[in-house]
Formats: sequence, C-alpha cells, structure tokens
Amino acid sequence: MVVSEETQPTIEADAATSKKAAKKAAKAAEKQQKKAEHKAASGDTQNESAEPDISVGRYGTRKLIQSSGEHRDRVYTDVKNLGVHLDGQDVWVRARLQTSRAKGKQCFAVLRQSSSTVQLLISVSEERRVSKQMVKFAGNINKESIVEVFGRVVKTGAPVASCSCSLVELVATELWLVAAAKAQLPLLVEDAARPEKSDDPEALRIRVNQDTRLDNRVLDLRTPANQAIFRIEAGVCRLFRDILTEKGFVEIHTPKIISAASEGGANVFTVSYFKSSAYLAQSPQLYKQMAIAADFDKVFTVGAVFRAEDSNTHRHLTEFVGLDLEMAFRDHYHEVLDTIGATFTEMFRGLQERYAAEIATVGEQFKVEPFKFLDPPLRLEFPQAIEMLKEAGVTLGEEDDLSTPDEKLLGRLVRAKYDTDFYILDKYPLAVRPFYTMPDPNNPKASNSYDMFMRGEEILSGAQRIHEPEFLTQRAQHHGIDISKIAAYIESFRLGCPPHAGGGIGLERVVMLYLGLDNIRKTSMFPRDPKRVTP
Repeated sequence: MVVSEETQPTIEADAATSKKAAKKAAKAAEKQQKKAEHKAASGDTQNESAEPDISVGRYGTRKLIQSSGEHRDRVYTDVKNLGVHLDGQDVWVRARLQTSRAKGKQCFAVLRQSSSTVQLLISVSEERRVSKQMVKFAGNINKESIVEVFGRVVKTGAPVASCSCSLVELVATELWLVAAAKAQLPLLVEDAARPEKSDDPEALRIRVNQDTRLDNRVLDLRTPANQAIFRIEAGVCRLFRDILTEKGFVEIHTPKIISAASEGGANVFTVSYFKSSAYLAQSPQLYKQMAIAADFDKVFTVGAVFRAEDSNTHRHLTEFVGLDLEMAFRDHYHEVLDTIGATFTEMFRGLQERYAAEIATVGEQFKVEPFKFLDPPLRLEFPQAIEMLKEAGVTLGEEDDLSTPDEKLLGRLVRAKYDTDFYILDKYPLAVRPFYTMPDPNNPKASNSYDMFMRGEEILSGAQRIHEPEFLTQRAQHHGIDISKIAAYIESFRLGCPPHAGGGIGLERVVMLYLGLDNIRKTSMFPRDPKRVTP
C-alpha cells in the first residue's frame, strides 16, 4: 500500500491520539485498582450488597403487631430507668428515634420516651453481629419513628449533655422499626423544644409559632416541656380530688346539656335538642346546690364547662375543665372560704413535693419565677383592694368590678407588699355578681362573694348562695331570668336547704399561672377558642 504525502500527517495524528487515550485509560485503571485495594484493606468493597450480612434476623421492619401473642414474655426497660446501675446489662427498649447521624461504620442516634432521652450507638462489629447493612438501615429510619432496640447499657466516658440519661448509652445488637413516621414532618420536636429565652449566644434562634404547634398538636405534645405540663395538670386534678375527699367531700357528675343558661346572660351555646333547644352548661353551679339540698353536705365535680365568649385573649377558652366545689356551713361562709384556701395551699405544696422534676423540665424551656404562697393564704376585702389601686393611681367606684389590667396591677402590688402570688379577695360588690349570690347583711352594696387570684389573674369565683326560695326568685327576676326555666332549681330550695357556699376553678388557668406560662393554650391539650375547633 502506498501512502501519499497528503495522508501521512493524518495517520501520525491518529496514532498520537490513540497513544494518549491508552495512557489515560491505563492511568484510570491504576487509580481504580488502588481504590479497590484501599477498600479491601479497610474491609469494604465496591458493592455492599455482595458482602455477607451477619445481622440478618437482627434488624428490619417488625411485622404489624396484631396482638398475636408473639414476644409477650419480652421485658422492656423504660428509658428513664437507664443508668450506671445497669452498666453491662442487655435490655430491650421501645422508644422514638428523635435524631440519627450515620457516618461510615457507625450511627449515633437519640432515643426518646416521654421526656427521657438516651444516646444509641449502632456500629459495625463482628462480635455483636452488627453489619454495615444494619448501620445503613439505622441511618435511613425517619425521625419520630418508633423503634425497638436490644442492646447493652454502657457507661460513657463523659456525660452526654444532649440526653437526660447522660451517664450511659445503649449499644445496639438488634434494631426493629415498629411504626414509621413520614419523611417530611411539619415541625421538628427538637425545634419545638428549644428554650424560648436562651442565655446562650450560640443557641439557634429557630422558633415554632403557636398556630403551627396547635395545627400539629400531636407532634408538639411530644416535647419534654409539654409532657411535663400535662403530667402536672393531671397532678392538679389528682390533688384536688384527694384533698377534698380527705376533707369529707363527695365527687358528683352533673349534666352538661341544660334547659336554661346556668349563669344567665348571652354567653351560652345553644344546641338543637330534638324538637326544641337546649344549652351547654356554663357551670355546674345549680346542680352542686341541688346536691347540697339533697343532703350531700360537701360535693365537688371535675368536668367540661362551656362559655360562648368571643374573647381571643391569652387566658380565655370556649371550653375548659372546671374544678367545682360546694359545701354546707354552720354559721358563716368563711368556713367554706377557709376550706377552699387550705385546699389551694395543700395543692401548691403537693405540686412542689411530687412534681419537682416536671416543674424543672418546664423551666428548661420557659423561664419563670417560682410560685410563692402563704399558709394560711392572704385574704383582703374589696375596699382594701380599691385603696391599694388608688394609691397606685387607679381610681375605681365602690360598685365597679376590676378590669383585667386592674387585677394584674393589684397582683403586682400584693406580691411587692406581701410576697405572695396567691391571695383571696372577699366582699365583692353585689352589682357585679350572679343572681344567686347572697348580699352582705351589713352593707347592701356588697355581697358574701369572693375571687381567688394567682399572679394577678382570677382563678376562682365563688360566693355564699341564696338558699331561701322567695328571696332567690326575687333576685332572679332582678337579673331578668325566666323563672319558668329554673323552676326545678328554685323548687329544690322549697324542700329545705342548708346555708352553703362554693366556687368554680379553671384547671387550665391554674396550671398556666402556677407555672408562669404566657398563654392558656399551652395548658389545654386540644384548646377550643373562638377561632379554633380542630384538631
């Protein structure tokens, strides 16, 4: 074959290109070989799936629990009980995966159960039969999923600051997904749990607003502070019941569908009741009194109360839990007032003694001053309050009610003068109280009624009730109430009723103010207000 001078340069160029490509390919092959050798030296391979999985049967998604009886003999340990006393012991734990971080042959995670947290370590180990596939599985579990872990409790070299069980960690040998959470969560629990006011200049300023919290309340309730708040709230109910039962009270249950507005006025929900209308009870007041007339002597009730008030404030709800009590007395309604006051001081003391850990947990997110109270509690009369406000520059008439700003100012004045957050205000003007309130025999403008306050906000309203039927009828007419609709109530006093007094307490408000929180929606698990009826 004869090659012309014109084609010679082209052939030389192609040969040079082929040489260059071959050199490049050889270099790439050498690089790949070195990479493979490095992986082999570190126990890794290019294709993980080709590795034998020594953890088969020790991790994965647990089949749907349908109460088949499987694993009924399995003993679980609560996260809160994990401590150095269990060092070296193997335990089963079921909890939520709060966070996880996988890197190489290790995955660090935080397990959360209620408000207790512990660090979880999943690391490749032939001895524990933990494979790289198991580590990868752990790292891919969505946050807030429920997992089951079998592992060894190990004392840590240094405390794990981010966990409540800080002196130990759990080293996993089995990991099972029990219930998966979706990948995209509307809020992160760790964001919702951040302190509202942090002294740490390096702290993240991420905040979850109230509507987002309430729209996703199930997630929001998982924060340590919320877990503590509603345990404290349960504690208030328990203490209320126990203290009053010890004092000889009987718990009763009253109807919530009634024929007439129990407090009078327009702040009542009307409901369709077959071919007529009925109302949701604004108070169990009338039924507590009827129980006294039925010789129960001392009664209390815990139940829902409904108020159709279009109030979008930090302290109002349209449905709340009422703690109500009523008691017959011998000669003076102060016998009842003293009993209620003592109930509160015993309740406050019980919270301090039994729920100190929960109160401290709330304090980690919401910084507040400890609640102060006197025993016996401070009692002032309404004219004294008017005088204290007058000295502070606020002038009120003797028959005026206290406004919310007045109450808050008075609370600050009382705290400064008497060093207490709880006090009783007695002898309210008759003009501002309900129709069944007994007038003061020595002052026609005053009444035998009282309110109780925490941190300058009202948490109980009560009075001696009128127990004489004719006088009660007269007062009801004075308030414009249709007598025919409360005929059964008035009739109960025609059968003979002892003098009695009582009061109604708002549970959510008590918890809010005891803890010093800024909004009652924080202490209502699923709050109802004029703008919210879900979830």
